[in-house]
Amino acid sequence: MFRPTTLAALASLLAGVSAQQIGTNTAEVHPALTWYKCASGGTCTAQAGKVVLDANWRWLHNTGGSTNCYTGNTWNPTYCTDGVTCAQECALDGADYVNTYGISTSGNALTLKFVQPNSNGENVGSRLYLMADDSTYQKFDVMGQEFTFDVDVSQLPCGLNGAVYFSEMDADGGLSKYTNNKAGAKYGTGYCDSQCPRDIKFINGEANVVDWVASSANSGTGSYGSCCSEMDIWEANSISAAYTPHPCDVTGQTRCSGDDCGYPSRYSGVCDPDGCDFNSYRQGDHTFYGPSMTVDTTKKFTVVTQFITSDGTATGTLTEIKRYYVQNGVVIPNSYNKISGISTSFNSITGDYCDQQKAAFGDTTSFQNHGGLTTMGQSLARGGVLVLSLWDDYAVNMLWLDSTYPTDCTKDGCYRGTCATTSGVPSDVEVSAASATVTYSNIRFGPIGSTFSGTTSSTTSSTTSKTTTTTSSSKTTTTTTTTSSKPTTTTTTSKTTTTTTTTTSASGATQTHYGQCGGIGWT
Repeated sequence: MFRPTTLAALASLLAGVSAQQIGTNTAEVHPALTWYKCASGGTCTAQAGKVVLDANWRWLHNTGGSTNCYTGNTWNPTYCTDGVTCAQECALDGADYVNTYGISTSGNALTLKFVQPNSNGENVGSRLYLMADDSTYQKFDVMGQEFTFDVDVSQLPCGLNGAVYFSEMDADGGLSKYTNNKAGAKYGTGYCDSQCPRDIKFINGEANVVDWVASSANSGTGSYGSCCSEMDIWEANSISAAYTPHPCDVTGQTRCSGDDCGYPSRYSGVCDPDGCDFNSYRQGDHTFYGPSMTVDTTKKFTVVTQFITSDGTATGTLTEIKRYYVQNGVVIPNSYNKISGISTSFNSITGDYCDQQKAAFGDTTSFQNHGGLTTMGQSLARGGVLVLSLWDDYAVNMLWLDSTYPTDCTKDGCYRGTCATTSGVPSDVEVSAASATVTYSNIRFGPIGSTFSGTTSSTTSSTTSKTTTTTSSSKTTTTTTTTSSKPTTTTTTSKTTTTTTTTTSASGATQTHYGQCGGIGWT
């Protein structure tokens, strides 16, 4: 995943983000999202999860009032003379998920709308985290396990990215570590990733005001960044898809400055910004993923990611990350590499694959330099927070995912998808694809072979199982491994009640563009 270091907003009259105190103008009610924990043999039990909007999208105002602490690309000097004072004087408020941000849930499905008109203008994109309860993020240890979800990318054109990934964030959003962070996970604080983003307004309980420089009309960067290892399970639109591990030298969320952030030199930092990716198109198979292809992106499908360890246990060393798809009841193994100089036996991410890919493409060995799969596995064993998002890219227009990038490159590794090199410009897609949505559903987690099923032949009927709920008699097709085990799913559903309080200075999305995976300076 390649992230730029800027945020931008279209909505006018909007305040800054990532406050550390708690506002009371809008009640924070987390939308419910059911997910499933599976056991060996395929029995899956529903978990009553919730989702929370990242703090970078929220209204920031003075504590006890409604005066913006951040407007446009500027901190309010009345409240933000320094990082500590700003954190003490400014409050983070609740979110109207549906009407302001275009975020909705239904049972086990989460739908994110790309552009959502609201009373303040419009919100573009969003980033959410799965919660264990109203004050704690759900942490996943995927070592020796598999993680599975259904996705509908049919409405995501060139230039958009529906992303699902794990970041090694604190479960409480940094609430217990930092005195001035009173909001915590309940309000989506504590974000970090392998790009060590410097556009995060508050890091470690302090406002990032030192050396703040505007980078657009509504955003900027400070002297600090927020780093942690990150496992990109899924970055995709209807044209291209990739999965990518990014290890870091640090443990957990860590504040950086200067060279440690990978700034101004991309590869001087404590994290691997490039990762070791597997994009079927980039690896030479141009008929595997896309509309009416082997994985047909005009229809919903299942994405399975397996984390294979050296001894098959949760305590072993990470040696391989495997990918399967399931569509129309058929299990589809990931595509195989077709690029010269890389073994055609590879259809997953391993140490040998990464070595050969970097050499063949002439890429920097940042992944290996930061410990490769071994270090990535150590991070995953400590647990990752699940991130679900939709965004466009103000840095390089998402060309790194779905087009030719760099645009003047003619060698292997630069061809990433069929989108034109002129595509993905945010000012274009925010108009032409304003109504775009992505839906993530049926999230499942458990031992290898417990979360999906199907046949390996399109001419054979798929295996299905009934899902019973306490509120519905409908049947749901679930999936398990290609072995003979069949999953059974026990579900409990919960209702979501959203309460919104409107004020005369009602907040909207302040950071409506978060370029999670672009890459300023990336070549």
